[in-house]
Amino acid sequence: MAVELQIELCVRVTVAAALSSLIGLEREMQGHAAGLRTHMLVGLGAALFTTLSLFAFEDGDPARVAAQIVTGVGFLGAGTIIQRRDRHVPHGLTTAAGIWAVSAIGMACGAGAYVLGVFSTLLILFVLIMLARISERIHAAQKRRGIGSDLEQIGERGV
Repeated sequence: MAVELQIELCVRVTVAAALSSLIGLEREMQGHAAGLRTHMLVGLGAALFTTLSLFAFEDGDPARVAAQIVTGVGFLGAGTIIQRRDRHVPHGLTTAAGIWAVSAIGMACGAGAYVLGVFSTLLILFVLIMLARISERIHAAQKRRGIGSDLEQIGERGV
């Protein structure tokens, strides 16, 4: 593999790591266990696997590697989901979804789709920051009116 190509691939992996770190920083600031380093490593790893599948194996099928990235990260994300016994609701779904989305950012950057990677990062940050605020207001209004989610009501009754 030519040095020039390797440098371009290093740029792709670096951009993926940088974009993923923005998502991870938001998660870290919110106090989640899967934070800056986890998200950065997932994005970097996905980009590295993607670039290798595209350029290192001439006769290989890049789609097979992409499918394995999605599957592998799914297992990683599943490890962040905890079933809370006291409320009978899962905890960590947003973090798991964030890890999964960061792998897609890494894959986009690994394929050289920088604009798609940057756009997706901004959209994910919008979801994590702005929609979280809207969701918090909705939940606060429901609590003031005595309306909880069905899962919370079931948990309180012990069903």
